[in-house]
Amino acid sequence: MKRKSGKRGPVAAKKVSYDGINFASGLERYTYMALKKNKLFEGYENEVFQLVESFNFDNESFEKQANGKGEYTNRGQKKILGIKYTPDFILRKSDGSKMYIETKGLWTVKDRFKARLVHEEHDPLDLRYVFSNQNARLYKGSPTSYAMYCQRLGWKYAHKVIPEEWLAECVK
Repeated sequence: MKRKSGKRGPVAAKKVSYDGINFASGLERYTYMALKKNKLFEGYENEVFQLVESFNFDNESFEKQANGKGEYTNRGQKKILGIKYTPDFILRKSDGSKMYIETKGLWTVKDRFKARLVHEEHDPLDLRYVFSNQNARLYKGSPTSYAMYCQRLGWKYAHKVIPEEWLAECVK
């Protein structure tokens, strides 16, 4: 008899609590500790960008169920929720502007979509990425890694640790 493995889908990050702050991953906690050590920590997830406003979809839209079976039902006339983006860390740069740091383990399609929206809607925004593995692929079998994706779009990124050059740009 075959045993089924307990693993299903992508690995979920382990939630971590440290200094009274609940982090979504160990990488976020590690980044927090590095920022605190350098006296640069200002807050965790304390600024929200509204990328797309909520709206009411007043039209009718008749569709079958997701599996294609059953009767047609009106799926229209709903409130469509907006899209928000919350960066993990915000640093104050010496010129008075802000640097936003986003830590990522698994960088999903949804995350990449939001990142592109942020860069398009809030240009010039200094948003930088710290990946747990910059060589990870966008999806299984993808020829493109997280690093290659960022390079192609001209985004700054780092592997596991915030580079000293980034920290040198900030006010202590």
